[in-house]
Amino acid sequence: MISRMLLLVVACLCFPFLSYANDCRQLTASGNSEYPPYLWRVSPHSEQMAGAITLLMAYVTERTGIDIRLQYAGPWGRVQEEVAEGRVDLIAGAFYTKHRSYRMDYIRPAFQQTKTAIWVKKQQGFPFSSWGDLKDKAGVTVINNSFGQEFDDYAKRHLSIHEVVRLSQGLNMLQGRRVDYFLYEENPAKAYASELGVLDRIEALPHPVSSEELYLTISKNSPCNTPELRQKLSEALQQAAADQVMVGYLKLGVEQWKDRSQGD
Repeated sequence: MISRMLLLVVACLCFPFLSYANDCRQLTASGNSEYPPYLWRVSPHSEQMAGAITLLMAYVTERTGIDIRLQYAGPWGRVQEEVAEGRVDLIAGAFYTKHRSYRMDYIRPAFQQTKTAIWVKKQQGFPFSSWGDLKDKAGVTVINNSFGQEFDDYAKRHLSIHEVVRLSQGLNMLQGRRVDYFLYEENPAKAYASELGVLDRIEALPHPVSSEELYLTISKNSPCNTPELRQKLSEALQQAAADQVMVGYLKLGVEQWKDRSQGD
C-alpha cells in the first residue's frame, strides 16, 4: 500500500501535467473576434463570442463529448500567441501557413472556404487581375492576418501593406485616402463596413486575391494534444462536412450580426 502511494507521489512530481491531461474533457478555444459572420465578440467587455463558428464548436462538442469553451482571448495577433504557448488549446478558424504549422496542428478537413478581396473606395478602383497589379499601390490589413501561404510570401517580397490592430482602423484609412486598398476577407469586411455605415462608399474588386480554407487547429503545447483527440475532432468535422452544417450556421451568423447591429 505504501509503495503504491509512493509511486503515485513520484508520478505527480515527475509528470505534473498528467492531472491536466487526464481531464481533457474540456478545451479552451478562441479566434478572430473581428470576423463576422463567422465569429465576433458579443460586447466590448464580454468574453463571450457569437457567430457561425460558435455554432460549429457546439456541434463538435456534441459529437465528441468534449466541452469546447470558445471565448475572447484578445486581438487576433494575441490569440495566435496564446494558442502557440498552449495557454489556449484551439484556434477556431485559421488559414494554413508554414509558421503556424510549426506551433499548432491542423485538424482536417477544413470546415469552410473563404475569399479575400481587394476593397477600394467607390469610383477609385484600379485594374486588378494578378498580384503584380498591387506593386505600386499602398495597402492595409489587420496585423498577423494571413491570406494563404503563397500570397503571404509574395506580399512580403513585393508589396507595401500597412498593418493595423483593428479592422475598423483599416476601413478608416481607406476612407481617409491614406491607402489605395484594404485587404480582407469578403464576408467579414462587408459585415463591418455595413455596421460602420460605409458599405455604400466602398466596393470589392471583382477578382479575389485568394481563396483559402479555414481550419480548426490545436496547439502543439497543449497537454491535451494527442493523436486520439485529433482523430475525434477530425471525425466530428468530417461529419459536419457531410451534414453541410456550415451552410445553415452562416445564415444564422448573418442574422445574428444584423440583429446585433440593429440593437446597437
